[in-house]
Amino acid sequence: MADEKTEKAKNHVQKQFSSVIITLENCTIPTERFYPTPSGQDGLDLETETDLRILGCEFIQTAGILLKLPQVAMATGQVLFQRFYYSKSFVKHNMEVSVVAMACINLASKIEEAPRRIRDVINVFHHIRQKRNGRSVYMIFLCVSLVVLSTVSQS
Repeated sequence: MADEKTEKAKNHVQKQFSSVIITLENCTIPTERFYPTPSGQDGLDLETETDLRILGCEFIQTAGILLKLPQVAMATGQVLFQRFYYSKSFVKHNMEVSVVAMACINLASKIEEAPRRIRDVINVFHHIRQKRNGRSVYMIFLCVSLVVLSTVSQS
């Protein structure tokens, strides 16, 4: 009797959505995708890759605090960051880690329904970079002509 209830509960947890099976067992990245990572395949040593991953997550956490985001939004941004670099290489996509972190925190804030203006996200990341480099902090003012051009192109 208990086995029958367990089986019903297990079948109840497993739902099928458009031929994608969602269970608690397959909600994470498959272990075969962990190693070797795309960056490792491109020749980046594991220590450097780990440092870059930590740096990106630190950027997201600091920005989230400054943007007064809920912790769940910061965690979502860090998961997006990690998942991006489990499918793409730090070597081939050698853009600044903070740019990817900025995109992840912006997307995460929208996913977790705590949206922030892109201007605020850009200013916070600029502030973090200035502080890390020991420079004086100043605000970035977005170009008015850029705003006008984007408004015209949308019409």
